Formats: sequence, structure tokens, C-alpha cells
Amino acid sequence: MEKNNYQGALQHPIGSAFNAKSTAAEVLKGIDLTGKIAIVTGGNTGIGLETTRALAAVGATVIVPARDIEKAKKNLKGIPHVEIAPMDLAQPDTIDTFTEKFLASDRPLHLLINNAGIMWVPLQRDRRGIESQLATNYLGQYQLVARLWPALKKANGARVVNVSSAGHHMAAFNYDDPNFERTEYKTLVGYGQSKTASNLFTLELDNRAKGFNVRAYSLHPGEIAGTELARGADMELFKQLGFVDESGKIRPEILATLKTIAQGAATTVWCATSPLLHNIGGVYCEDVEIAELALENLEQGNGLGTRGVQLYSVDENNAKRLWDLSEEMTGITFELM
Repeated sequence: MEKNNYQGALQHPIGSAFNAKSTAAEVLKGIDLTGKIAIVTGGNTGIGLETTRALAAVGATVIVPARDIEKAKKNLKGIPHVEIAPMDLAQPDTIDTFTEKFLASDRPLHLLINNAGIMWVPLQRDRRGIESQLATNYLGQYQLVARLWPALKKANGARVVNVSSAGHHMAAFNYDDPNFERTEYKTLVGYGQSKTASNLFTLELDNRAKGFNVRAYSLHPGEIAGTELARGADMELFKQLGFVDESGKIRPEILATLKTIAQGAATTVWCATSPLLHNIGGVYCEDVEIAELALENLEQGNGLGTRGVQLYSVDENNAKRLWDLSEEMTGITFELM
């Protein structure tokens, strides 16, 4: 009987032969994805774009759902085997439209890479009243996987890869007030909660899906230079956290810790393709390797350099409770059958 990762039982490095400096192209050397279908959310900018480019380069057909179709066409121009379709993770109706169209094509889905996300935003809510980071970074992800389940199952060997973050160290999931209706809103707490949710979803999804030959992984891509994730950030908050100096220029010691975009996509494509993970799932990965359990909580600071996965983020009871709450919040019952 295959083991699960409840309580972090599988959170041990397995000797990937890669490291924090490895690039996506290096990780995919020798991998052939000809005939495979992948969906990459956020696949037209930042590490999502690099993920799309890397997967397409080894033969995969990559579908990129995007909010801005014209921007996506411009950014993806010249990359072979790419399809673009409209979708906005913050708008549930567009997720349903996108998934219905894909299922109607009767194609299997071998790789679903939930890469898109938002960060550093002020308190905002979607039309359901759900806090925007939770809605976009997690509940949209949950809905997408649930709707695409028939295609994932049809692939008979699919993987779901959820791009999480070391930011999960900044907050456990608040089951009593996930939408900050009674709690003071702090943007990094909202972000941390959404990424903890992604980890817990990965954990429970893998345990329920592995009997159908579908495995799930979450990961921290690293701190990356040159993405659009901070486009809505408050510069004063960056100063308080020590990211930038008084003039708004990024500090050299911070810049020295950042990965390139090519390095940032490496863990994603490793989780999506590595033969070493064939019989392992539900794990949180970083630096192209399975991460270890974290030894302590991150109670303050800017989060840079934080490693490992928090126990609350791989806890069985938390994962099952979140699954039930996700069904309630979205109105989508996700029964794997």
C-alpha cells in the first residue's frame, strides 16, 4: 500500500541531482512530452511563461488560459504547440466556460499546472464576498481541478502541480474567519493563508486521486526577480520589510538572493515530469527537491530564505476540513469517481 504525506511523512529529499540554480531546461533534458496535453494558468508571464516555453520545447501541447488574450498572444508568440483561451480565476463563471470547452474536446489532460496567483493586494472581495487572494490563489484552483477531473482521470497518469510559496509560513488557514470579516486584514496574512490552503488541497487531492493514477504536488518556486507578482504592491510595505531602500531601489543583499525566471520554473517542471516522483505524491517541494518539514514558525520578517513546509500545511485533519469548506464556499462538490 502506497504511503500518503499526512503529517509530512514523505517530506524528505530523494536525491534529485538538481539544486536551486538548476533551470527548467536543465531539468527537462532527456524528457519527451510529445503527445501530452498541459494546461498552465498564468502561462503567459513570469515563471508561468518560462514553464510554458520549457514544456512546449520538449513536445507538449500547452493550453494557456488568460485574462488578457491580446497580451497572451504577444508574450507567447513564436512558441510552438500553444493554445490560448479566455479565463479569469477570480471569476468562477469563466472557469466553468473554459473547462466545459476543454472537456468538449474529449482530450485527456496529462499536466495541470496551477501557476497563476496574486500577492501584495489590498483587501478586495469577489462577487461572492470571498477575499481576493483566497479566491484567486486557492478557490479558483480548486474549482479548476474539480471541473477538469474527468480529463485528468482519462490521462491515466496525470499530475496536478500547484505553485505555492514559502509565504505559507506566514499564516495557517483561518477556518473561523477565512474572509477577514472579523479579523484585521493584513495582505501577507491573506497571501500566506491562500498558500497554506494550496498545500493542504494538494495533500488531500493526492490521497484521494492516486487510486485513479493522478498525483498532486505543491511547491515553492523561490524568490524570483522580474515577475509581475509585485505589480500591485505598496512601496511603503516593501520598505518596512527591508526589500528596498528609502529611494525605492531594491537592496543589493536582497537582489543577491533572488533566482532567475528560468531557475524559478525548474521546480514546477520537475514536479510535473520527474520519474523519481512516479510513486510519491502530496508533497511540498522546493529547489527541485522534496522539502523537509520546517523546524519553527516564521513569526516576523520578510520571509526571504525561509525553507521547509510547516506541519499545519500538511496536517490530515486540516486538509480534510479545508476540502469540506472548499465545497461549501464554492458550491462545488468534488467527488472523485
